[in-house]
Amino acid sequence: MKSLGKVIRSVQAFGRELSRLSTPVIPFVAPKIGIALGGGFARGIAHIGVLKVLEEEGIPVSMIAGTSVGSIMGAAYCSGISIAELEEMAETVRFTTFARWTISRYGFASNDRMAVFLQRILKAHTFEELQIPLGVTATDFNTGSAAVFTTGSIIDPVRASCAYPGMFLPVEIDGKWMVDGMLSHPVPTRPVRAMGAERVIGVHLKGQWSKSTAPRHMLDVVGQSFAIAQDTMSSVWRSAADIVIEPDVAGFDYADFKKASQLIKVGEVAMRSALPEVRKWLTASLDVTAPASPIIVNPAPKTALA
Repeated sequence: MKSLGKVIRSVQAFGRELSRLSTPVIPFVAPKIGIALGGGFARGIAHIGVLKVLEEEGIPVSMIAGTSVGSIMGAAYCSGISIAELEEMAETVRFTTFARWTISRYGFASNDRMAVFLQRILKAHTFEELQIPLGVTATDFNTGSAAVFTTGSIIDPVRASCAYPGMFLPVEIDGKWMVDGMLSHPVPTRPVRAMGAERVIGVHLKGQWSKSTAPRHMLDVVGQSFAIAQDTMSSVWRSAADIVIEPDVAGFDYADFKKASQLIKVGEVAMRSALPEVRKWLTASLDVTAPASPIIVNPAPKTALA
């Protein structure tokens, strides 16, 4: 009987081991993380700091969508330009790098110089050649409908995405007049989710909105107008984000290109504040539904930046 019991136990143990080995092991697959880079003119240099931290921390970026200056940063990064190269570029660009004043009934400036700039710096000139998938937003001036470019040449879609109405001339693409993407997608969270992102980080460069002082110049008028539009559309684009990062750009003007290093720093600070939540995505099972209330990261700096 003892021998029979030993045989039975051996058979049972073998059965358990066989069952364990036959159970499929499903490896954890990191979610596709999409970054939505909003507009903000010179203050968009803060996007470099966000991308820098993600790269340093080994957070995989599967796709990017960009609006206005966010489309420039997205196109540059997705084409293979390194963070170090982006930092160096940010230190040298000025308003005249992208634009020239002109006399036109359509605006005060043309951003045709941006085409030359992009041709020179980008390591790929079509969406199909990019190392990371990119979506560039713009707005159809005649219909008011949103446009998201993901194929063909990158140059004109980026120019259109940056065409502030009233300031820059509209850009014609395939017979349609396009203006700034901020009118339709202030932070392009919905486009990047439509591209296949399972987790979305929205980078919102909160507009300066003065409720008591008169505008000092045309950029103040344009900037405040877009800040109002951003607030009005806030619930729409926030609903498609898992995390919304708001770098502290309140102390920077829209034309503060000379403060590139400080802007990059505030982008880094904001992204590092969000890292604990982002890291959870790399270890937890995936729920692809965007939260009803995204996590907002708006860190206050410990010290004032000059």
